Amino acid sequence: MMEMNKSYTKACLAILLSAGIGLFSSCEEKKKTSRDIIATKPVVLEKKATQSMSDYSQKRNVEWRGKSYVVSMSRKADSSLPLAEDESGNKYYDNRITVTVERADGSLFFKRTFQKSDFSSCISGDYAAHGALLGVVFNEVKGDNLYFAASVGSPDNMSDNFVPIVVRLSHMGAVKVYQDTQLDTSMVDDNDDDGV
Repeated sequence: MMEMNKSYTKACLAILLSAGIGLFSSCEEKKKTSRDIIATKPVVLEKKATQSMSDYSQKRNVEWRGKSYVVSMSRKADSSLPLAEDESGNKYYDNRITVTVERADGSLFFKRTFQKSDFSSCISGDYAAHGALLGVVFNEVKGDNLYFAASVGSPDNMSDNFVPIVVRLSHMGAVKVYQDTQLDTSMVDDNDDDGV
């Protein structure tokens, strides 16, 4: 009977030992698979094709020197101009902006198409090399002058990198541009009649 007990014990030990080895090997196998590192393939960003900023136009009725005027601004991309570039290196067509001032009877008082080079005295460095003419919008009537806010900067519409510029139009039709250092759009230099 003792021999039967010994063989029974040996059999139980053999079963437990084989179960333990099986369990150990399955744990070992899991450890091996958990050490595998799966790396994702790097995504190569493709440069976008040359883009255009959206066209826009704006009209305002203005009382100036006791008379009514219609002030219009219109922006259009121009593929003949040197390309502009945003901070990521994406290329954009630069813009031309036409400003028109008409009298109440429809006759033309002023019309001029601006491009970035018209503001070269106000910009330098990266803005001069890669910036775009972003906008020219009517700001206010002050004395004998109409004032516009212009900007040259990054063509990316999510960017806030630009140089603020003042465009002053006198009652004689002379244009003066200068950098807006006040950023609150209050205009100075009313008596300076230098034209551009």
